[in-house]
Amino acid sequence: MKQIMLGCAALIFAAGWALGQASASQKQTNLPRIAIAGLGIESSTFSPAVTHEEAFHARYSAEVFNAYPFMMPISPLRKKAAWFPTVVGKSLPGGAVTREAYESLVHKMLDSLKKYAPYDGLYFDIHGAMSVKGLDDPEGDLITRIRQVIGYKTLISTSMDLHGNVSWRLAQNTDLMTCYRMAPHEDAMQTKERAVVNLLERIKSGKGKPAYKALITVPILLPGEKTSTRIEPGKSLYQQVAPLADKQEGIVDAGIWIGYAWADEPRNHAAVMVTGDDKQKVTQVAEKLARSFWDVRSQFDFVAPVGTLEQCLAKALASPIHPFFISDTGDNPTAGGAGDVTWTLTQILNRPEFQRADGPSLIYASLPDPELVKKAIAAGVGGKVEGTAGANVDARFAPPVKLKGTVEAIVKGDKDAEVEVVVNVGSVHIIVTQKRKPYHKENDFTRLSLKPRESDIVVVKIGYLEPELYAMRADWIMALTPGGVDQDLFRLPYKRIERPMFPFDKDMKTPDLSAKWVPMSGEAR
Repeated sequence: MKQIMLGCAALIFAAGWALGQASASQKQTNLPRIAIAGLGIESSTFSPAVTHEEAFHARYSAEVFNAYPFMMPISPLRKKAAWFPTVVGKSLPGGAVTREAYESLVHKMLDSLKKYAPYDGLYFDIHGAMSVKGLDDPEGDLITRIRQVIGYKTLISTSMDLHGNVSWRLAQNTDLMTCYRMAPHEDAMQTKERAVVNLLERIKSGKGKPAYKALITVPILLPGEKTSTRIEPGKSLYQQVAPLADKQEGIVDAGIWIGYAWADEPRNHAAVMVTGDDKQKVTQVAEKLARSFWDVRSQFDFVAPVGTLEQCLAKALASPIHPFFISDTGDNPTAGGAGDVTWTLTQILNRPEFQRADGPSLIYASLPDPELVKKAIAAGVGGKVEGTAGANVDARFAPPVKLKGTVEAIVKGDKDAEVEVVVNVGSVHIIVTQKRKPYHKENDFTRLSLKPRESDIVVVKIGYLEPELYAMRADWIMALTPGGVDQDLFRLPYKRIERPMFPFDKDMKTPDLSAKWVPMSGEAR
């Protein structure tokens, strides 16, 4: 038996065996039975892109454990329950998910949950900003359908991105709720682990569902680039959460959700949610966090200097320090942009400074175009390639950009991009990918033989810089460029968000920020 258990780590992908062992272990030791399920994506409804099932890179059965370092075979948490992982899928942000993709993933999840029921608990791992064609509030729909399978005695603990949306339906059907407390999300895995720990504690202690769930809608809709916890007022606002949530008897957890700005649904707004057993404390914490958020609403500003692309390039070219980073914000693939808007690259290539090989060195990341990638592979490293790239999905702002240059690198095997090539045009080094990919780490560049630390300018399709890029920058500015995740929210055609909403209605009256009591899951359904 010991030899079998030692071999488990090497054979973690063997779902049937692992689940069988979990079931046997549960019978032997009376461990709580806990399922794991979830889907996560940010979906812009202002982008023409659509997201298909394969983009979720779904994990099934025991493979799900590999998504969580705290759930490895030797981890203490792994030994505290009989685990039943079903389906967990995480996609790069993008356009709305097709209904077919959503239904396919949901049916697989529900079928797996039916197979191994009943459960004492379920860990629900979502982002909270998924949009699905023809369906409002997909996360609310998903948890409702899960409840129809597992019933209402099972405790559900939900972890979310702070840029997710909390609908009433989602709040009612979950029992425990938490979200990230940092943006950038350096505490993502810590948050997921907290959700699991909370779930285990409530089951093992016999406390079960918290007696009270307070939800407060805060009518604010701001982009993440204005609400980073690196700077004020976001920094101080979020620093209030841990002392109030983690160190008070009677409080299980508390969260502030900024919400997701690039989708047009009634649920898209900020929120505060607190769970606990002490009604007075739950009320006080929820209302304190909501008032604190509302009181600083006018103080939020971009996490870095901003300007038009022309202004940003002028500043970068005049800078004596390098590398100078420019965020191409409007088509940020990690916020939901299509990733193939060519407007910024077109402007760069049209500038005479970059048309000479000895001009200021500039790295551009990135542009997906499978046809140009094929041509680059055919030409080979050092060969010449000519063609157009980009604007296959989002051509609203510029047509495909013409590229004629030298292939500098061809790298295969990336999970997202699949194939990456670097094309040198003048003094610009352009990363072209088979499929879209975010460039957040230094290794994303160096594995392509690019040296961002030595480049004069690095232009990345991103909003706020992720930690490695932030640490690398000598200076940084965000370009307010067009795209499906335009940072200028006033340029977006909202029709369905609730009004009044700050900042669209700057002179709106102070809203009702009193705690609203969400019924326990299973009540008043």
